[in-house]
Amino acid sequence: MTRAVTSTRHHIEVMGTVVTVDLFDSRDEDAAAEAITRVQELLRDVDRTFSTYKEASPLSRLRRGEVSLGECPPEVAEVLDLCQRAKELTAGWFDPWALPGGVDPTGYVKGWAAQRALDELRGLDVSGAIVNAAGDVASFGGPTDAEPFHSGIVHPDDAQRLVAVVELRACLATSGEAQRGAHLYNPFTGDFASAVASASVTGEDLGVCDALATALSVGGHDVMVLIDRLDGYAAMTLDAAGVMRATADFPLVRD
Repeated sequence: MTRAVTSTRHHIEVMGTVVTVDLFDSRDEDAAAEAITRVQELLRDVDRTFSTYKEASPLSRLRRGEVSLGECPPEVAEVLDLCQRAKELTAGWFDPWALPGGVDPTGYVKGWAAQRALDELRGLDVSGAIVNAAGDVASFGGPTDAEPFHSGIVHPDDAQRLVAVVELRACLATSGEAQRGAHLYNPFTGDFASAVASASVTGEDLGVCDALATALSVGGHDVMVLIDRLDGYAAMTLDAAGVMRATADFPLVRD
């Protein structure tokens, strides 16, 4: 007889969204509760540091020129260094320095924060864990010790339909304009416009996946070629006509 999968879900309101944390087959509830408290504190600290909506955040003050990078918490320099690496990986299609209003690394921060939150859970006695930050997912393990997680990619025009199901080997980020409208910035044209309806990237680090998915949304095929050359990362797009394209190693679950 197949044993029922047990899981617990925790909701954390932070960074202008809701982050959900799912723990599967947890064998030590006290340790799990302590880890969730650490995750909450971590995410709230990230929000206090990086929010562009909080006037007193270190990032907001840096953008206004009130403080230097050296006067900010060290996490700000760390994230900007990672953003520079992502800019280089994407040949400039992901460029937080090109955005109007000053440098804005929030396209990287959400995934970076979720990845750090997941790291707080790794020592728990669980079969697996998922941190879902507004649809961008970091995970390890599976619903049981013997099977992997599967994750659906929602159709950009219909939240009740799935475009595809993927085997969630670590992280999955999806970018597009269906939920928030034209908010993705093309650093080469200066326009808020996307080349595809939906862009998804899988890989080992959610911050990198998040940046790559943003770049893929605005750069389309040119960025798909770049991702195809990266070890450990794979991509899929859906265009306005509903045509799906994916790199050869994108982990689609097929019927």
